[in-house]
Amino acid sequence: MTSSPVKKTNLLDLDREAMVDWFVQMGERSFRASQVMKWIHQRGVTDFDQMTDLNKTLRAALANIAEIGLPEIVSEQRSSDGTYKWLLRLEGGNCIETVYIPETERGTLCISSQVGCALECSFCSTGYQGFNRNLSVAEIVGQIWLAHRVIGFRGDGRSKITNIVLMGMGEPLLNFDKVVKSINVMLDDDAYGLSKRRVTLSTAGVIPALERLREVADVSLAVSLHAADDALRNVLVPLNKKYPIKALLDACEAYVAGSPRKKVTYEYVMLEGVNDSVKQAKQLAGLLQGRQAKVNLIPFNPFPEADYKRSPQSSIDRFRDILVAAGLVTITRKTRGEDIDGACGQLAGQIVDKTRRQQRRMSATERG
Repeated sequence: MTSSPVKKTNLLDLDREAMVDWFVQMGERSFRASQVMKWIHQRGVTDFDQMTDLNKTLRAALANIAEIGLPEIVSEQRSSDGTYKWLLRLEGGNCIETVYIPETERGTLCISSQVGCALECSFCSTGYQGFNRNLSVAEIVGQIWLAHRVIGFRGDGRSKITNIVLMGMGEPLLNFDKVVKSINVMLDDDAYGLSKRRVTLSTAGVIPALERLREVADVSLAVSLHAADDALRNVLVPLNKKYPIKALLDACEAYVAGSPRKKVTYEYVMLEGVNDSVKQAKQLAGLLQGRQAKVNLIPFNPFPEADYKRSPQSSIDRFRDILVAAGLVTITRKTRGEDIDGACGQLAGQIVDKTRRQQRRMSATERG
């Protein structure tokens, strides 16, 4: 009878604390964690034999018990505006999407935290696809590792990826522990060395997890608001039925309390005839006035199954002007990667939906 092969530890799953513990359990000194993290994340090395500041015995041991397992790039698309989108296959066959957006002064990587999304926001292609599972730390961090290798570095040796946003597929706060460990790697000086203000987590408003986040990560926060009254937000963001607007805004204020320079970014997708009226702009201004808030207006990015249309530019501009006149910092997000379905709300991937969400929709349609 043959024994099954020992499952190797994927070192991409380990943040510094876990890496130190792992090496200590091997009987190695804790500084090995720093050495190996630099080889993996900064130098992009996946072959232990190339980690030349480790002795040969340790390198051989690592080859037997550890690996650096990455998602597989299935396809790469590049938009006319320079945006990249990758379709990445995970263990088990599901695929997720990751997007890189280059700008003059910065480069933003938008990464996923779930296969699909456990929520069902009505204007989002990801939500339409359903949900399969949470991503592991290795699958979250692996997106960053792969993007670094493809995008490359500036002439001065610095990364072209200056900002990371957890705004891809999934609700990050419903994968709390894995997301926090991934953020630890993003912030670690021996890995990607980003500052907290350059890592942004976008949430629909899972309040208990939001309250925990400040204690362990305290990164920049973006909140998918999209409506100024509970009745409409219940439709657009069904999570609102559990965590209504006032409770969410209070939790956001607590998140930035004591940090007067920090603001919560409230994301507001502009849907024609749904949430873009003058009355709704004034309502939103009243809701956010006096809070540590800024507003990001997002022109709706259509997908085939969508029941919504993008607000005309004139409506978006009028909405913005009302918010600005009320003293709120307000910007309109420039749509990027739309020609490759890489824009906000368009990420879909290829997933096996455990929620049977699409089948339920089809059945409801057939019942008429």
